[in-house]
Amino acid sequence: MEALKERIRREGINLGGGILKVDSFLNHQVDPAFMLAVGGALAAHFGASGVTKVLTAEISGIAPALTTALALGVKIVYARKNRPITMPQNAFVQSAPSHTKGKVVELMVSPEFLHAGDTVLIVDDFLASGATIKALGLLAEDAGARVAGVGTVIEKRFEGGRGMLEELGYPVRSLVVIAQMTDDEILFA
Repeated sequence: MEALKERIRREGINLGGGILKVDSFLNHQVDPAFMLAVGGALAAHFGASGVTKVLTAEISGIAPALTTALALGVKIVYARKNRPITMPQNAFVQSAPSHTKGKVVELMVSPEFLHAGDTVLIVDDFLASGATIKALGLLAEDAGARVAGVGTVIEKRFEGGRGMLEELGYPVRSLVVIAQMTDDEILFA
């Protein structure tokens, strides 16, 4: 997706240590028209997979997951990082280290919203180590759902997450793949 590469070149800020700040259009401020294009591209790739739900983690994955679900005509479920009092105690729970938060977070989904028989597409803003996406896949599997695949906006291939997810049998589609990040430049694959 050339438009996404151009946005990263123009607005992305390389903070070092593998952290790419894209807050101006994806993570803090969201460009809705651009997210519709992102969602449409992911939906086009996975449209024939029989997806019944799109699953993501709060908060940064919600925008691309929402537009993908909209394009597919299905519902979106997002894993919570803090248990609200309205969530039942028998929620599906998995832990994952957060690269940007610097700690392990728990991801929780109510059993009301993920079921055996669902076919789930996991959508997230970034694929880095793959730990968060793996936890989302395990949540879906805990519910008895099938993971149809993983769609990400930006993949940092140098962090190795794709290999782990493919070993789990999850097909992966990333709209942009970054092969390497140095302190000075971002190299696309």
